Amino acid sequence: MSYTNMFNMYKNNIPGFNFISFALFCFHLLSCDGAADKQPSDEKPNIVFILADDLGYGDLGCYNADSKIPTPNLDHLASQGMKFLDAHAPAAVCTPTRYGILTGRYCWRSRLPVGVLRGYGRALIEPQRKTVANLLKEAGYHTGVIGKWHLGLDWVVKEEFRDSISGQIAQINEVGMVTEMNPDYIDFNQAPTDGPLNHGFNYSYILPASLDMDPYCYLENDRLVQLPTALTPGNDLNTGYTGAFWRAGKIAEGFEFDQVLPTFTQKAKQFIQETSEKDNPFFLYLPFPSPHTPWVPTSEYRNKTKVGAYGDFTTMVDAMVGRILQTLDSLNYSENTLVIFTSDNGPFWTPALIEQFQHRAAGNLRGMKADAYEGGHRVPFIARWPDKIKAGSTSRAMISLTSLLATCADILNVEVSDDFGEDSQSIWPVLSGATQEVPGQEAIIQHSSKNFFAVRKGDWKLITGIGSGGFSEPSVVISEDETTGQLYNLNDDPGELTNLFLKMPEKVLELKEILERYKLQGHSH
Repeated sequence: MSYTNMFNMYKNNIPGFNFISFALFCFHLLSCDGAADKQPSDEKPNIVFILADDLGYGDLGCYNADSKIPTPNLDHLASQGMKFLDAHAPAAVCTPTRYGILTGRYCWRSRLPVGVLRGYGRALIEPQRKTVANLLKEAGYHTGVIGKWHLGLDWVVKEEFRDSISGQIAQINEVGMVTEMNPDYIDFNQAPTDGPLNHGFNYSYILPASLDMDPYCYLENDRLVQLPTALTPGNDLNTGYTGAFWRAGKIAEGFEFDQVLPTFTQKAKQFIQETSEKDNPFFLYLPFPSPHTPWVPTSEYRNKTKVGAYGDFTTMVDAMVGRILQTLDSLNYSENTLVIFTSDNGPFWTPALIEQFQHRAAGNLRGMKADAYEGGHRVPFIARWPDKIKAGSTSRAMISLTSLLATCADILNVEVSDDFGEDSQSIWPVLSGATQEVPGQEAIIQHSSKNFFAVRKGDWKLITGIGSGGFSEPSVVISEDETTGQLYNLNDDPGELTNLFLKMPEKVLELKEILERYKLQGHSH
């Protein structure tokens, strides 16, 4: 709060006000050493962006009254802020969504036009490309990332192999991006030459990729905390990528899968607490690795739900969010902190799991993770900033997770140049209650794991293929007639059951033209 505002408050509320008493009051404030004195100004809120991994639209109680998973902390967070009903990850799988969040750019514009990286994939974010962390760091923020990175690291290749990176030791996509490498060719004694610190973060404590992908190890400030010198044979390899599944590979001695989520939560609390010693506001990007496999709740959370290990792990995610919120409260940070909670894509939750547990992780949406259907990319999205965002409010505005960069710039009144954040539109007018729709947003694009695009404008959605384009069966269908895509009116048909592709050729053409324009030109802010 500015001293001008304090002056007015003091003058208007204290009988017998005089300037001398106000001066003594200010002197008292300056002499105190409490956390409240170190609050950033109202113009620069702290920003905490919590990203769950594979959490479904129907998992939270505040989104699905029939959910069998208790999520009291997230339900309470929704009651304190704004809940979005039409929020979308830009992709239906991990890596491309994370790229989109940090860069404000669709990942299909990058060197990874389809698919995900693995644990030894090279750094995906281009060296010259600014991220939301760069933007906030330049605005005076202390920036940190704690959690699952999954955007590639430039591991150092052993000197004798540096001139021989080829298809024999690496997986290389059609545009030359190394998406995975043979770890035997990596020198783990040297720090990777590209990681979060190269992309705007002051501090990082990360897992390289998903918790079911090796190497199983932590890196702090782009250096390995412990070398991955041991090997794991993998676990639950016959479960169909469910349960406590993880792949075989390199692992650090003593690495415990069920301690990863608590470790990241503790590191996040420390990061927030340490900023109380600084004058800067902070930005914390907190990408939890859960409830993505392996489903490994600690003993405290086992058998807490009727949805097996997945439900228990999701309840644990909720509890960890609660610990972060409690830390903000304890430091008097909550009032001036924008907290956003969302998920990177839909849940990995098969029809067999729906039948077994009678729980719909994607709610009433069709499909699941990786799909072009709504269940693949429509995600929970909750935003809280007391007195700035109306408590208990619900928005039907269509938004994309690529919005973070432009929204932060809008809040801070920072100009964003046209050479980055091409697909980021500020949702601050919606959050603040100024508008009900995102200004200037013509459409949003989603992308499935098998390269299906979904174009959304208003109630209309076009999918550029037949089938789910992802994990749901049938995945890819070759049509025997002129039906080459899918068209749905989500207002009339939220379950995407009635394909209007052949009945409404004008609408199909309109949405196709929008997609082609986006592909060729991108769009301005």
